[in-house]
Amino acid sequence: MSLTVDSDGAATYDGRAMADPPSPRPLQISQSTTAHLFSLAESLGNFRGSQLESRHKVADLGKKTLTYEGRGETNRVEFNYTENHTAQQLVEEFEKISNVEQHIAQLEYAIKYDPLGLPEQLRQIQIELNQHALIEADLLTPTLQKITSNSHFLHLAQSRAQDILGRIHEQN
Repeated sequence: MSLTVDSDGAATYDGRAMADPPSPRPLQISQSTTAHLFSLAESLGNFRGSQLESRHKVADLGKKTLTYEGRGETNRVEFNYTENHTAQQLVEEFEKISNVEQHIAQLEYAIKYDPLGLPEQLRQIQIELNQHALIEADLLTPTLQKITSNSHFLHLAQSRAQDILGRIHEQN
């Protein structure tokens, strides 16, 4: 998974298996989320000389790479696990945005190839909204509108999509 965010909120998401070819998807992150991400990065010195890897032995949780490019500098830090709360929070924020992008891809697939699977996909989104596991959930809006406006989909799918749309609009 790769998520790149510019200071103006223009972003690119690429979630794929390493063997698959790149398929970056452009998206726009809200100004408040963008400011929060950059504030966290700044708190970490924009990763300049950062050592975030924990000294404790932990299971392989997957390598995370945080990169800052700006002001003529490029700083990068890699770690498997960190005890730094700011770095943990930054990674969690990126994961929550990625969760939304993964749901969009899953919904688009289900719309084309598995319309009977839509209610379950939408139920998972409802659960993650309850758990506050999604940031920038409004990125789901165009896909959810496709579901609510298409009478070929199960009423349950349309109803869940409408519920999610209502919850997203309440949050904004």
